[in-house]
Amino acid sequence: MSDRPTWFQRFLLPGFAFKAVVIGGGYATGRELAEFFLPSGPWGGLAAMLVATVLFSLVCIATFLFARATGARDYQTFFRELLGPGWVAFEAVYVLFVVLILAVYGAAAGAIGEAVLGAPALAGTLALMACILIFVTFGNTSVERLFEYVSYLLYAVYALFILLAFLRFGDRIAAGFAVDAPADGWFAGGVTYASYNLIGAVVILPVVRHLTSSRDAVIAGAVAGPLAMAPAVLFFIAMVAFHPGIAAATLPSDVLLGRMALPAFQLLFQIMIFAALLESGASAVHAINERIERAWERRRGGRLSPAARLLISLALLVGCMLLAGRFGLVALIANGYRALAYLILAIFILPLATLGLRRILRGPAVPPQPVPSV
Repeated sequence: MSDRPTWFQRFLLPGFAFKAVVIGGGYATGRELAEFFLPSGPWGGLAAMLVATVLFSLVCIATFLFARATGARDYQTFFRELLGPGWVAFEAVYVLFVVLILAVYGAAAGAIGEAVLGAPALAGTLALMACILIFVTFGNTSVERLFEYVSYLLYAVYALFILLAFLRFGDRIAAGFAVDAPADGWFAGGVTYASYNLIGAVVILPVVRHLTSSRDAVIAGAVAGPLAMAPAVLFFIAMVAFHPGIAAATLPSDVLLGRMALPAFQLLFQIMIFAALLESGASAVHAINERIERAWERRRGGRLSPAARLLISLALLVGCMLLAGRFGLVALIANGYRALAYLILAIFILPLATLGLRRILRGPAVPPQPVPSV
């Protein structure tokens, strides 16, 4: 790779990476959209999405600027600079989040395997684990290519999805938006959803090494919000056709795909969801690998080998996808999930908006140089 970052790496890659963290399993199936946006009605839901988009962009801008000002390229370094000794609080909360989301992704992949291939749930989970291992073992370059190519697939499938939705039941979509439904709670819905996902801004810190200036950080951060929410808007518009009944569906995507009655596209959509789970899971695992590598560099002066990355990732995936649920850890964390989200706000967003802003205004002590890819 050239020493000079490309236009794509500077301006689009951070947004693609952020989208990878946000989309996960609930967004991809429409369940999160039904939970946070549909209660405000068609127009209120779109307003809530606009709120979430703006908050995503603002937090990403601030995060990227702070990372550039401090030279942080992993979440541990970031929070050491932001919180001092309090960085361990974020580490503890982040580990709990990772356990939960990887367990959820593993279960979702198992469900896809059952639905598409009629295979045992374990087969889908193992397939996801294997794919994640393939990409995270070889470091930044491999993971960044995953973000790029899965993004092309994802945006193309969602664009086709909304096109087919208008062809199959466009009259119902128009009728749904014509209804004078209450738009109560749209602002709170947007803020709640954004708060739930803002952790993604620090998960993707390894890709901000390509930013060459504060201008790059502002542009990349501003673009990240729309890149993350554009597929959600398309999905939401299609869901309006069957509002309010679809709000109670466990998998709104299945309701819409069933109405389309196109088996080939239904298979393509399931493949896209699996790919979304892959890039989301790879993001979480890669962030931990990068955090461990920075600590290894400080203590030993070397970088992690592909074999070391493989072993760390394998241990993490086995623990989260295969063992955590068996010991009741996933249920325990899930019961306190909303509390964890509030903790993220307290130890990330509030300090970033105060201490972080002050540090950003001071500017970089030393202009950070792009780190070679591995």
